[in-house]
Amino acid sequence: MMLEKLYSMQRELDKRIKGEHSLQGKLLFDKKILALLVEIGELANETRCFKFWSTKPASSDDMILEEFVDGVHFILSLGIELGLEEEIEINESFNDISLVDQFNNIYAHVDTFRNEKSDESYQQLMTSYFSLGSSLGFTFEQIESAYHAKNEVNHERQDRGY
Repeated sequence: MMLEKLYSMQRELDKRIKGEHSLQGKLLFDKKILALLVEIGELANETRCFKFWSTKPASSDDMILEEFVDGVHFILSLGIELGLEEEIEINESFNDISLVDQFNNIYAHVDTFRNEKSDESYQQLMTSYFSLGSSLGFTFEQIESAYHAKNEVNHERQDRGY
């Protein structure tokens, strides 16, 4: 999966945010980890895959894709921060794993990456997250398009002092 363009766009957004919020030289890794965990939770909430007590259906695919892409922003940003800009392969065998297990595995991969900050742990996080996207029915083209749209929204938010 070719992520060069997404890394480039994320690098530009990160640079803008750091400049406009006087964050140059600030350590943001742990804040980005927490933001990613929150976004993963928001994504799980939209899929409703864990809500055994409810009969309400999942949110629309568009809403789920938007939440998924919010996570992509933080994963890319974390990789940029540590100089780990990776290409990944989607593991189709993840499609045989329940969404609940995939979400729990992603949380574990985030924790491992937080502690190790290694190329291998970042690769595992990227692979598991993008494989979840595949399990949710999204193609890379859909993810890339949604990323572009959300990146534009994020720049507009910066324009408005978000």
